[in-house]
Amino acid sequence: MPFCSTRCDYCAFATWTDRGHLVDRYLAGLATEVDRAVAEGLPPLTSVFVGGGTPTLVPAEGLVGVLARLPLAPGAEVTIEANPDSVTAESLRTYRRGGVNRMSFGVQSMREHVLAALGRTHDPDNVRQAVAWTREAGFETFNLDLIMGAAGESVADWASSIDDVLSLDPPHVSAYGLTVEPGTPLAADPDRYPDDDDQADKYLLTDERLGAAGLRWYEVSNWARPGHECRHNRLYWEAGEYLGFGCAAHSHRGGRRWWNLRTPERYLDAVDAGASTEAAGEDLDEGTRRLEALQLALRTREGVPAAALDLDDPSLEGLVVVDGDRVVLTPEGRLLANEVAVRLRTDVAVGVGRRAQAGGGGTGGTSKT
Repeated sequence: MPFCSTRCDYCAFATWTDRGHLVDRYLAGLATEVDRAVAEGLPPLTSVFVGGGTPTLVPAEGLVGVLARLPLAPGAEVTIEANPDSVTAESLRTYRRGGVNRMSFGVQSMREHVLAALGRTHDPDNVRQAVAWTREAGFETFNLDLIMGAAGESVADWASSIDDVLSLDPPHVSAYGLTVEPGTPLAADPDRYPDDDDQADKYLLTDERLGAAGLRWYEVSNWARPGHECRHNRLYWEAGEYLGFGCAAHSHRGGRRWWNLRTPERYLDAVDAGASTEAAGEDLDEGTRRLEALQLALRTREGVPAAALDLDDPSLEGLVVVDGDRVVLTPEGRLLANEVAVRLRTDVAVGVGRRAQAGGGGTGGTSKT
């Protein structure tokens, strides 16, 4: 869903603030793209993630109408991303009645001056109200997203945000380091760039406090109570297969990765013409797939096969631990996951998932990691 009311200073996603007039046409285009995939034999989906942009800016009935066209496997996970100030009690009830069973809120911070530095429009009270409405609507699981490292955010500010989020008893929390993306207002303002050491301190504090509260890390930037891990995002980290619908949405299937046309207008013109919505793609050879699978698995609690790393390498000391026949990152290792990843042996195989999923074109855990 490529629609936003405002654009955050750090955002490089395919979103627009001036395309509201396209909402109805866009929902119709999505329905057409989904129907075509179903006609071509789309299998039952084990998860769906509606990302953005801000999916909750489009009419709730229209969105669940598109979702209703997807073939779902029994017990499928269906997630919608939302800003805390873009939902109402009624829209959340509509989502729940329409089969959505998980919400993911872009909280980012519980400190007003930090939210202002990030260009966010909500305040902490919006977050508390949205969580209350979510529970009242019957959702048993939801996620709260946080971003660490904004300009003017002290370690004490971050600790307070973590504590305030934990007071809401969330089943799942994602916490990402602020990144500088080319072409964004943040990129043009070096004085606001995040500090690596500051983010490292905040990450270790996050892992400690969330772990003490019963939320266990299962991917570098994600913590959950048992049974509340995001199944859709786990599929990405397992190098599984997924299908993306909508502009700029990415797909991965049968050893091939491709992505849709980026702008809503070009995407919709292709749908209306009965043409392919694909912008470009790439075929992945076996070596590339194996390496990517290892790199993704390294980020998770399950880690990689022990044979994938030279455990006698002194540079890995303190960064990994051996757990049976697997190697898992320590908290300090998660801070240097990329450094560990370049030491992976590419001749070690890991399983690659084969389940087709429906994915969004925007955020949702993986795109922020």
